[in-house]
Order: sequence, then structure tokens, then C-alpha cells
Amino acid sequence: MKNKILLAFIVLFLLGGFLPDFSLENLPLKKDIVVPKNETQDNIISFGGDVLVEGRVKEDVVVLGGSITISGEVSGSVVGIGTTVTLKSTAVVKKDVVTIGGTLEKEPGCIIEGDTVYFKSSEIFTKFLREGFKGIFSLSLIPLILIFKLISVFIWFIVALVIAALFPNQLSLASNQIRKSFWPVFWTGVLALIIFTGLVIISIILCFVLIGIPLLLGLIVAAIVIKIFGRVVLFYFFGESLSRAFNMQKTSPLLIVILGLILVSFISFFPLLGFLFSFCLTILGWGVVIRTKFGTSETWSRKRG
Repeated sequence: MKNKILLAFIVLFLLGGFLPDFSLENLPLKKDIVVPKNETQDNIISFGGDVLVEGRVKEDVVVLGGSITISGEVSGSVVGIGTTVTLKSTAVVKKDVVTIGGTLEKEPGCIIEGDTVYFKSSEIFTKFLREGFKGIFSLSLIPLILIFKLISVFIWFIVALVIAALFPNQLSLASNQIRKSFWPVFWTGVLALIIFTGLVIISIILCFVLIGIPLLLGLIVAAIVIKIFGRVVLFYFFGESLSRAFNMQKTSPLLIVILGLILVSFISFFPLLGFLFSFCLTILGWGVVIRTKFGTSETWSRKRG
């Protein structure tokens, strides 16, 4: 129990003032979802929508902005970012409840079998993200680079949640390969980046005869896909390491990815250390994606059984 409380304080320390207490209700992806009594749904992911669960959700409920109201059962975790989370007296959550920003209301009688993590962020960041860039000059003590880093963290947060919800098994397998075969993964990443750089140079040269343009575009798309999936695998790797260190049992993939994102983002905020750390993550990310073929096999030549 002491370890879990300590972990909650670490999460609060790392994210306090970094992630805002803001609303996403104006997002175009807003979607209201209702799970009536006696009905079952697998996963729920909503951006700015209102979610009402009276029945049962087999896995996780993830909402950015909007609201979550649970009176039924959620077999996974409930995650709200800038969300009003309400757990009725009949609510049952089998894993964790994570509320970053927003509010959390628990009626007497509700059951949470996992951990509860709830905190609000700094009001100054809330004001900034609500008012937009017009507030930059009123935040003279905050470097502009910090603002861009915060935006980057938030974008990575959304991307990581979506990938963790869609590909939890692939993330787990790829993360295990980093732990089992660190140096082969690392050197695979080094070789892949060298080859990629060579291909980019060749495609730029070929652009003068037009042939290289589609090749260059293809390389850019491939690099973005590998970068995104590889980085989320590393979030999972670090988050899983944290959950093991604090003896957190049956932690959902979504919470694991969130913990990893918090740790990686915090280290990345340090100028020189953050740059070197991000560079090593890029190498590992490329290596694990190529070696496991996006988490579908233990090595390039052997498929998962």
C-alpha cells in the first residue's frame, strides 16, 4: 500500500503543472456513448463526449474532456483527462481509476478494485491552454520551448492511448523483446537508421529526375509510422518497469503506457540529458519495431507462436 501511495506522489510530482485541467468538449471527434443495462461493450474511447455506462464494459473506458458516469461494471480501467468522472453507488471498476484534471466523484458503495490516481494541474497552465497563444506574453517566466514540449507531450498522450487500446498484445511482446534482447535491438536500430539515412540521401539525389519524389515520400511515411509505434512501445516498457518496481498487480496496458509517458516526458524536459535520452529512444524504437515486425514476432525470422 505504501508503494502505491508513493507512486501516486511520483505521478503527481512529474505531471503537476505539466498537464492542464482543461476541457475538450469542442473537439470535432466528440462522441457520446451510452451502454444501457444488460448490454456489453468491449472498449470505449471518446474525445470530448459524454459516456454513460449502465451495463458492462469488458475492457477500458478512456475519455478526453466530456464526462464519464459509471453505474454498471467496467472490467478494465477508467481513465479521464480533463473529465468529470462520477462513480455511482452501484459502480464496479475491476482495475484502476485515473483522473488527470477535471473532477472525480465517488458515491458511497462504489467499488474500485485497483488503484485510484486523481490530481489537478497548475492553474497557470490551465489558463494558458484555455486562452490560447494570446496568453504567451502573460507567462513571461515560462520559456517558449517549454510550451512546445507541453503540446508535444499532450499529442503523444492521445496517440499512446489509442495505440495501447488497439494493440496491447503487440506492445507487450515488443516490450519484452527490449528486456530480453536489449543489445540486439539496439544495434538493429543503429543499422536501420544508417540504412534509412542512406536511402534518404539517394532519394533526394533522385528527386532531380522525379523518380526520387515518391521514394522520399514513402520513406517519410515509413519513418513516422516506425517512430510512433516504437516510441509507444518504449512508453509501455518503462511503464511496465515502474509497475513491477512498485508491485502493481494486474495493471492495464493503458495505465502502463501513461506511466511510461510520464517518466519519458519528465526526463525529456532536461536540455542535454533529454536530447541524449530521446536519441537513444529513437534507436531502440527503430530496433524493436523492425526486429519484432511491429510486435508480431519475437525476431524478424520467427513468428509468434
